[in-house]
Amino acid sequence: MERMMEPSLNDIDDMIVHEKMQAALEHQNEAWADGMADGIEPEIIADAAIALAMRETIRLHGEGGAEAMLESLRERMLAGEFSPERTLQ
Repeated sequence: MERMMEPSLNDIDDMIVHEKMQAALEHQNEAWADGMADGIEPEIIADAAIALAMRETIRLHGEGGAEAMLESLRERMLAGEFSPERTLQ
């Protein structure tokens, strides 16, 4: 009887992180929609979200960790990851 390949601990960890990311994005989308419904401009919502994310990142990882995160985000942005026109394959 052939055994199906069981996911490794790394695979399971990756799946958990992916699921948490999806849940976090849903929360962010809800907060964004609430702000828009309250008449807050998208630019202000975005600025507030980024400022809060930076404060929290610096609190957790220090300025060096925040700088590394910003560099990673910059690279991802330049690669088109956040572009609305981007199509996933």
